[in-house]
Amino acid sequence: MRDYILKSRHTTTLRGFATFAAITLLSTPALAHTIPGQAKGFVTGFLHPLSGLDHVLAMVAVGIWGAQLKRPAIWILPVAFPLVMSLGGLLGMRGVPLPGVEIGVAASAVVLGIVIALELRPPLWVAALIVSAFAIFHGHAHGTELPKAASPLTYALGFVLATGLLHVSGILIGLVDLLPVGGKLLRTAGGLIATTGFVLLAALVGHT
Repeated sequence: MRDYILKSRHTTTLRGFATFAAITLLSTPALAHTIPGQAKGFVTGFLHPLSGLDHVLAMVAVGIWGAQLKRPAIWILPVAFPLVMSLGGLLGMRGVPLPGVEIGVAASAVVLGIVIALELRPPLWVAALIVSAFAIFHGHAHGTELPKAASPLTYALGFVLATGLLHVSGILIGLVDLLPVGGKLLRTAGGLIATTGFVLLAALVGHT
């Protein structure tokens, strides 16, 4: 009976994710008929979080950690990150300087990977604070690379949507925690994320 319930939950989540992704893909072409620059802004913004491994790892890690912490963290962390990231993106678009942005982005993968690997369970406000602090760096990195003639609004919507999908991917991965060996698999995934983030961070520091 338990296996049936777990399988049912997993299937429902996958169907929901597939439906959301399909709607997103189908709605994207409509932007081509709006004000010039908006389509470019949305597509570029959507692809930007996917262009860097450190970005992808950190955003997936947020979803995994939220799933690992269970409710309400499973939805609070993936919501807090894009909201605060939007603020960082606005700062970047306006040219407000933020020291060590790239280092902060790479470090986020290291730290989030470590907390998953160690299965740390701090108070919810502490977890949200950690995620939000790194979200500022990710948002600023996106904002400073706003293409010329692109719509800032649609560009921001693009990278926020892509971030949300990466969080959902992390949550889906985190569902393996429901399995008997799920905890071990997630800790291993956290270790891999932290290790990869450390390599990226070391390479970044070596080039500065």
